Amino acid sequence: MDRSLPLLLERFRAVRARSLAICAPLLTEDTVVQTMPDVSPPKWHLGHVTWYLEAMLLARFEREHRPHHPGYAYVYNSYYEVVGDRVPRAERGLLSRPSLADVRAYRAAVDERIERLFEHCDDLEAAMVLELGTHHEEQHQELLFTDIKHILLSQPLRPTYIAEPTTRFRFPASRPIPAHEAGIVRLGSPSGDGFAFDNERPVHDALIERPGQLAPRPVTCGEFQQFVDAGGYRDARLWLSDGWAAVHAEGWTGPLYWRDGSIDTLHGTRAIDPDEPVCHVSFYEADAFARWAGARLPSEAEWESVARAARPEPGQLFESGRYHPLPPPAGTASLLGGVWEWTRSPYLPYPGFEPFPGELAEYNGKFMMNQIVLRGGSCFTPRDHLRVAYRNFFQPEKRWQMTGFRLVRDVTA
Repeated sequence: MDRSLPLLLERFRAVRARSLAICAPLLTEDTVVQTMPDVSPPKWHLGHVTWYLEAMLLARFEREHRPHHPGYAYVYNSYYEVVGDRVPRAERGLLSRPSLADVRAYRAAVDERIERLFEHCDDLEAAMVLELGTHHEEQHQELLFTDIKHILLSQPLRPTYIAEPTTRFRFPASRPIPAHEAGIVRLGSPSGDGFAFDNERPVHDALIERPGQLAPRPVTCGEFQQFVDAGGYRDARLWLSDGWAAVHAEGWTGPLYWRDGSIDTLHGTRAIDPDEPVCHVSFYEADAFARWAGARLPSEAEWESVARAARPEPGQLFESGRYHPLPPPAGTASLLGGVWEWTRSPYLPYPGFEPFPGELAEYNGKFMMNQIVLRGGSCFTPRDHLRVAYRNFFQPEKRWQMTGFRLVRDVTA
């Protein structure tokens, strides 16, 4: 924790307000819907991030702590076994109560109690938990966008979430992406170098097995359409076994939200732009495309070491107000923003990994199995939440997140 308490509180207030702003375009009815087990109702997200602050911060550091409501821990606990039982994830859409008004009142009450807590509390650990809770809410803001998108675009009327800004978005200038050599590189977020999740540490040596060249941009919709047209979803030779099973079980014929030559977005339905990054594809689809293209996905060591060398400026992030990836201009090597990028690396602990203390130990470590690392952030990611060392992760079949990919090609002497 390297921020002063006033700055932490200022950021906390801004993040809390942002969650409400993300939900502002929704009808009350939109906030209670759960369209599949992976999706949580927006109302649940607003309550969960508040419960997290109450359970992890106020319950530990508030004098004479009393829960806001004795039943909210059961309603809003996500996966913290040490805290207690919870509503099963797939049943969150059955929760008509508490009402949205009750959830908003809960947020206001917890916010006020946090402000009062830090009027007299100068405990560094409490400040650390506040900072973690703020970043935790930013993670849920990305989930809010992806869940809102799935909810709205599952409706027969396919309502528009918000109109796309009419002003032009300017991508920052960027340096060319350098080729990388084989050898040992240093990965991870250094201690004392700003906030980082426990899964980003410690700094350690990693091996890049062979030299290569990371593509200057993610794979585009036009390129992925060629894969579709070439029968990529019908050629078992291109697919990992579980991926091929998912193609048949789920009936995949293209990325999620592609429909008859158009694409459904939070800004409405429109024609597919062949130059924009393809999004809402699974790891299996990315891997199959790479094999078809005679390339491969990068390891997270390759991705991070190249990004550190390129020192990229953030591209299209949440602050752009554009919630669908834009095509970067020719010659722009955008590494941060747009779409999260699948790597080929399994989500595993770094050597010497130590989880957060106490109840917080369940935050990341328990998921270090059967998941794949993604890097780079997306158009849903707040700028102050993103770092080159940030490790996102999902199961390889998931597609409802803002996920894309870029290729790497081996360099031969």
